[in-house]
Amino acid sequence: SIFWVRILHPPQNNNNKNPRKPNTNKKMAAFVVSSSFLGTTASITHQKNVSLSSIPRSKNAAPRALKMVATNPAPSTTSGATGVKLSKVEGIKTASNHLRFPLGEEFANEETHISEDAIQVMKFHGSYQQDDREKRVPGKPKHYQFMLRLKMPAGEFPANMYQVLDNLSDEYGNHTLRATTRCAWQMHGVLKGNMKTVLSTIMNAGGGTQGACGDINRNIVATPAPFQYAPYTYVREYAKYIAEILAPQTGAFAELWLDGEKAATLEYWKKDIDMNKVKKAIHKETGHGVIIPNNEEPIYGDTYLPRKFKIGITVPGDNSIDIYTQDIGLVVITKRNGELDGFNVIVGGGMGRTHGKENTFPRTGDHLGFVPKNKIFDLVKAIVATQRDNGNREHRPNARMKYLVDKVGIDKFREMVESYYGERIKPFKKLP
Repeated sequence: SIFWVRILHPPQNNNNKNPRKPNTNKKMAAFVVSSSFLGTTASITHQKNVSLSSIPRSKNAAPRALKMVATNPAPSTTSGATGVKLSKVEGIKTASNHLRFPLGEEFANEETHISEDAIQVMKFHGSYQQDDREKRVPGKPKHYQFMLRLKMPAGEFPANMYQVLDNLSDEYGNHTLRATTRCAWQMHGVLKGNMKTVLSTIMNAGGGTQGACGDINRNIVATPAPFQYAPYTYVREYAKYIAEILAPQTGAFAELWLDGEKAATLEYWKKDIDMNKVKKAIHKETGHGVIIPNNEEPIYGDTYLPRKFKIGITVPGDNSIDIYTQDIGLVVITKRNGELDGFNVIVGGGMGRTHGKENTFPRTGDHLGFVPKNKIFDLVKAIVATQRDNGNREHRPNARMKYLVDKVGIDKFREMVESYYGERIKPFKKLP
């Protein structure tokens, strides 16, 4: 997989004498991050520069050999309906109190790393615990660090946010930023003691990592073509709407990283959509079991999804995001006058497999049908609810939605979705 950055208007930087230390006064130009792996591209728009001079800094202390503080073990979870024992991660999610425990306790202690239970919960906050492989010494403690992945609906990313990441990576990370095949940035090498500073800085600057990892909807990818006319504008608009409708609603993120306060700046993608419309769509109940009543997470519930969930949106003739490899693939369908008609829906794709396990396999998606534009949010929620309630929570290697679609077949799966959707799904439309 090869990544490159194409600078459209290179910034002038004549005063910075330290090549490893970015000039905080430089002006960021708009640029595009591309991946030759799936043809995925993140369009980045030019915005006003932001300075990090006011960020509190902490010393990067060397890792120490310390004993891990024990946390309450996750309960053994059993399905009440079938009596089947569920995977350990299901118990961890249940015990987390909507992604809070045990992160608050473990990030407050003096350890250099977090427990296995906390690692699973931390994924929902957009971060994985790792160790520095170059510093591994047999018999010696590992040098633990964290990777953070950003949420970037449709791959759009303002230049001022790139400036923020650039400075954070230089101050608290390993001086690199890595592009992913799902149109997002990753920062590596952050020590545990600096995580709150890094996360709060990103959130206060108008970014976020929530929804980048974990058993929830991941970053929504979209065709990278930067055209400012239909149908491309519909792709980016609905990517942002669906990203927010399927965003976790727990207050854990603000409680843990912002001390319960609101972020100083609204996430940049929310400025392009009607958040009142988003709230109504999240809580809309059609009486068919999609919404979980009296729950902080009305769509996900206490245990979220069985596994990660990926959505891609494109236009006819543009398969740069590999639309048949998504859990849900949406293809914009327009009328002759260019007005949005609705979306063709593809389900059950995914290319991952576990080495040596023949019951895991890559799979291309099936045609579910067509949905009118005024019903797209209802159908997406119905598909998510189908996976939430029927996906495999016993064996994580088979927990992706593609295995559910493969097991029951597309016709039966369509019937299952319709039971949540409340009506018949229209036939898949012929693509132009």
